[in-house]
Amino acid sequence: MKIISYNVNGLRAAVKKGLAEWLAQESPDVFCIQETKLQPDQFDPTPFVEAGYPYSYLYSAQKKGYSGVAILSKIEPDKVQSGMGIEAYDNEGRFIRADFGDLSVISAYHPSGQSGDIRQAFKMQWLSDFQDYVGELRASRPKLVLCGDYNICHEAIDIHDPVRNATVSGFLPEERAWMSQFLADGYTDSFRHLYPEAVKYSWWSYRAGARAKNKGWRIDYCMLTDNLRSELKEAEILNDAVHSDHCPVSVTL
Repeated sequence: MKIISYNVNGLRAAVKKGLAEWLAQESPDVFCIQETKLQPDQFDPTPFVEAGYPYSYLYSAQKKGYSGVAILSKIEPDKVQSGMGIEAYDNEGRFIRADFGDLSVISAYHPSGQSGDIRQAFKMQWLSDFQDYVGELRASRPKLVLCGDYNICHEAIDIHDPVRNATVSGFLPEERAWMSQFLADGYTDSFRHLYPEAVKYSWWSYRAGARAKNKGWRIDYCMLTDNLRSELKEAEILNDAVHSDHCPVSVTL
């Protein structure tokens, strides 16, 4: 099974840039999307059905044009669960899960804290609650693939300028400590597990030609529960896809 995760920064805009055609070429079994920025009635499934994805599940924010996650699939899931049952997060459309046999695939859009102290505090609370939620989920669904935009660079290798960004949300010491502690709790960063020394990024600012200069951040991940590590075949960061300020990340089991 191949899974691709992509923060598209607006699904309708990405479709206009050829997202569905690109997806047909890449042909993952499951496609996780973050930051759809649309309501379900604004979603046109036609280009994705034509690309080979007849099953699409969206979980949108209450606020129009904001956040939102989705899972598209070639095969019908056994179950789809939208949200975490926590109102503050579910109002923002940040979590959706699809079950395929004994494997569960999650598309999650972790909050950004870059707009100020209030949202940074919201982000830190989310991180704690997210870890608790998926930890409890493992009791009934022990094999998890946790895809999404985590909005955190874990180590210095994951960011183009770790010194200047040391006090910037996304690379704060407390965020990085959370990531270390999360991984120690039984999760594997699939890309870093296979490529411990590779320098690749998944997001670039639109400012100052950052992408052309490859001044990026690796904030998008396909995390696995450790019990899937033996089934990990490949993990990639697909830098050539340019439908967004992010690029896709993938995992093959």
